[in-house]
Amino acid sequence: MKLAVVLVSPKTSGNVGAAARAMLNMGADDLRIVAPRCDYRDSGSRAMAVHAAKLLEEARVYATLAEAIADRDLVVGTSARLRAVLSAPQHPAGLRPLVRDSAAPALVFGPEESGLSNADLELCRLTMQIPTAEYASLNLAQAVLLSCYEFLQSAASQGAGSEATSANLAASQGQPEAAPPERQAAISSEMEGLYAHLRDVMLLTGYTDAVRARHTLRLWRVALDKATFSPSEVRLVRGLLRQVQWKVAQTGTETQVNTETQTGTDKGEVGSGE
Repeated sequence: MKLAVVLVSPKTSGNVGAAARAMLNMGADDLRIVAPRCDYRDSGSRAMAVHAAKLLEEARVYATLAEAIADRDLVVGTSARLRAVLSAPQHPAGLRPLVRDSAAPALVFGPEESGLSNADLELCRLTMQIPTAEYASLNLAQAVLLSCYEFLQSAASQGAGSEATSANLAASQGQPEAAPPERQAAISSEMEGLYAHLRDVMLLTGYTDAVRARHTLRLWRVALDKATFSPSEVRLVRGLLRQVQWKVAQTGTETQVNTETQTGTDKGEVGSGE
C-alpha cells in the first residue's frame, strides 16, 4: 500500500515535524502539504521529526487539496465532529478493508485550529473520526499516528493472520489458494472531472439552478462515491453526459430553425395577401 498523508494548511512547523515522525513510525513515507502557513523545514520541525527529516525534505507542496489528491484512488478525510450537510464520519476499523484494497489511498488532515472545511471534505470519498472520550480534540501528530497505525500496522497484522488462515484452509482441502479479484478504481482527478461535467449538465437541463447546484451535487457525490467507479465507468458516464449536451444543443438549433422558418412563412403570407 502506498499511503499518502496530506496536511492541509498546517500552522505550526513543529506539528509537521512530529507528524512526519509519526508517519515514519508506522511505515508511511509520502508526505504532502497543501498551502502551508509555516516553514515546515525549519529547525523546530526538524527537531520534532528526529529521524524523519528525510520525509520533510521530500515532501511535496500543493496550492490546493484537489491537486494534492489528484492521483489518489481513495481519499479519506478526518473530522472530529458531525457536519449537518455531509455524511457522518465512520470508525477507522470500518474503513480499513477499503483502504487496504486501494492501490493509492490518501489520508487528509485539516488545520490544527479548525480541521477540514466542508469544501475539503466534499473532495474526500469517505470521512473518518478517530474514536476518543468526550474530549475529541487531538494534536495533529497524534491524529496522524493513530490513523497510520489503523491502516498500516493494524491492517498488516490482521491481514497476515487472515491470509494464513485462508492458505491453511485451502491446503487442507487440497485446493490452490484463490487470488482476490483486482479492480482499478478511478483516481480523484477523474472523479472530479465527472462531477464538474455532471454539474454542467444539471444546469444545462434545468435539473437544478446555480443557487442549489452545490447542495445537489453534494448529494450526487455521496451516492456515486459508494459505487467506486473504475476509469472505464467514469468514461462511460461522461459519454452519456456528452450525448445529453449534444442532444440539448441539437434541440435548440432545430427550435431556432423552425422559428425562423415559421417567421418567414408568416411574412410571406402577409405579403401575398397584400
